[in-house]
Amino acid sequence: MEQKIDKEKEAALLRELPEALTGWYSAAEGTKTVLRSREDYESYLRSGQTYSIVVMTSFAEKERDIGKIIENVYAKLPADGKMLLALNNRLGIRYFCGDRDPYTERNFDSVEDYRRAYSKEQDRFDGRMYSYAQISEMLAEAGVHTFQFFSVFSDLSNPFLIYAQDYDPRENLAARAFPSYHYPDTVFLEEEFLYSGLIANGLFHRMSNAFLIECAKDGKLSDVQHVTASVERGHENGIYTLIHRTGMVEKRAIYPEGRERIRNLAGNTIALQARGIRVVEGSMRGDSYWMPYVKAPVGQVYLLNLLREDKGAFLKALDHFRDLILQSSEIKEDKEYGQVFSKAYVDMVPLNSFYKDGEFVFFDQEFVLSDYPVKVVLYRMICTLFAGGDAAGVIAQDELYERYGLKDELEKWAELERRFMIRLRNEDQLRIYHEKTRRNYAALNSNRQRLNFSEEEFRRRFVDIFHNLKGKRLIVFGSGRFAEHFLEWYGRDYPVTAIVDNNEQAWGKELNGIKVVSPQMLAAVDREEYRVVVCIKNYLSVMKQLKDMGIDDYVFYDRDKLYDTAPRIIRTKETADEAENGISAVPRNDASGKKYHVGYVAGTFDMFHMGHLNLLKKAKSMCDYLIVGVVSDEGVYRQKQKYPVIPCADRCEIIRACRYADQVEELPPKYDGIRDAYRRYRFDVQFSGDDHSDSVEWQATREFLKKNGADIVFFPYTQGVSSTMLREKLEDVD
Repeated sequence: MEQKIDKEKEAALLRELPEALTGWYSAAEGTKTVLRSREDYESYLRSGQTYSIVVMTSFAEKERDIGKIIENVYAKLPADGKMLLALNNRLGIRYFCGDRDPYTERNFDSVEDYRRAYSKEQDRFDGRMYSYAQISEMLAEAGVHTFQFFSVFSDLSNPFLIYAQDYDPRENLAARAFPSYHYPDTVFLEEEFLYSGLIANGLFHRMSNAFLIECAKDGKLSDVQHVTASVERGHENGIYTLIHRTGMVEKRAIYPEGRERIRNLAGNTIALQARGIRVVEGSMRGDSYWMPYVKAPVGQVYLLNLLREDKGAFLKALDHFRDLILQSSEIKEDKEYGQVFSKAYVDMVPLNSFYKDGEFVFFDQEFVLSDYPVKVVLYRMICTLFAGGDAAGVIAQDELYERYGLKDELEKWAELERRFMIRLRNEDQLRIYHEKTRRNYAALNSNRQRLNFSEEEFRRRFVDIFHNLKGKRLIVFGSGRFAEHFLEWYGRDYPVTAIVDNNEQAWGKELNGIKVVSPQMLAAVDREEYRVVVCIKNYLSVMKQLKDMGIDDYVFYDRDKLYDTAPRIIRTKETADEAENGISAVPRNDASGKKYHVGYVAGTFDMFHMGHLNLLKKAKSMCDYLIVGVVSDEGVYRQKQKYPVIPCADRCEIIRACRYADQVEELPPKYDGIRDAYRRYRFDVQFSGDDHSDSVEWQATREFLKKNGADIVFFPYTQGVSSTMLREKLEDVD
């Protein structure tokens, strides 16, 4: 089902994300004010009002004399007052991973302490960040004697993990963290996988992305050691988890609407105990749920350590974990899903358990779904175990999927799990925000690759992969998803002679009608006539293998990458020769007066009707050359769970007969919508009916196209006619 954007809800969530930074502290008695700007600060100093809690955000970083601002705010506090400073860390790990400085908009300026940015008197001062040592010195000079630092991840605008400086995480944060950035397109390292190393070497707190500093005039500091804030989950599901120095853990609803969720947690704990499942026992105190702090390894950490020591013992322990999941609820037979839980505890995963006294002990079982597939919960058990990345190279996920009977319909279970997480995290509402702040893996990989090669070799291996192919044939190395994607999108234009793979189990199988064979065949080919396209995500070992074989003409394919020399339009007879060398085939026609050169529209076009004709006619009126993508039969079924009336080959021929279509393409069954189409055809504008215009997916698509220099145009939907209506009329006639 298509999700519509609730702009008010989206805006509210974005406003509330930073409030998570100090919202947990607001439970303390007293009044609170937040200084978010210079104007707020000056108004506060002029007013006669005093507050027991004053929060000062990072606006102070834009002031040259930040120390004086701190001193003035602190001096005005009452005798029992608290000041909370929210400041960025100039040595935050995000800046070593490639994020740009928010004030200078350049890489590494803060790491160098701005020696290049503000080296001259005439340099404009936009702001700067400070380190732990610098902030501590400022506090001392301002007369602040009692204070404690909290480390903030991801950052001040999205604070989901907050740690007191004397508390180190005991879990693998890579499975929980979703870092956000000022400039995600420049990032070249996966920050969350560095946390464990920072913790082990005593650098985690000094390199946190931001600080929350609590300053107490009466010397009494908070007893909180750690806060997890799930504000993104919305009003009903947002919860603070607070670890207190008293040895107790508190679960507190962020909003009044979430109190029912806390009460459900208490009830779920009792229900699991009744089924013989060990849980961390707790009790309600007012609106909060309290339970003891458990000093034991998290189940995920225990299992991964066991895997590295003894694979057999690991599998036995994971089987036992599986058995506990199956024990948690009554199981019923289901026609569609095989088996379903009457009450599915979807968070019964290793990350939400401890291993103590020879048994898994569960916690945070907040969510229960009725009549939910057993295999989705088992899928979550496996995918969350691998989320931290530590199992890679020791055991394959596919081996575990096979072990627990998930392999045959893996895509179904993965899709159901994905839907659950999207709903839980409000990812539909926040998708555009996330695309602007979370790193793009294609960009990250490209940035990382660029560091390992000279500029010339990087372009040859990763960018210009279709350049100078005239007279050469292609051999694909790899037979997985990357290879499948390459063949679907480029196989017609660049015929592939052979597919090779190191996996012996793949030999003899066919991919797009081509047999997979051993890489040894490369030793027998004329290397001047072939180019090897490596279609494997982790290509390092293959690159070394090709070098050892003396093969130099090889390139790396990335399904998410935009290829400048890929053929954009190749179906016109007069440009067939140009297409072979990756030259854009249709010359511009500036005299046409049309706004766009190359346009693109996609659809099922089943039982071609007036609405389809209007769409193509309007699209062609705005562009010189119109490409029409037709969704395959399998693709239609994947989207709508039913096949079209007219087969795809016939639908394509019908569109080709329409004078408004210049080029018609059957879209591969597995493709990433408009994004894949743009990577393939590099059109200037996407056309669509306006029945999609306010959906989250299409708004995110608009942002993607805009970022790459293309537009999207929505046309009014033709009322009174659709393929669905025609299908229903035919069924009525029958």
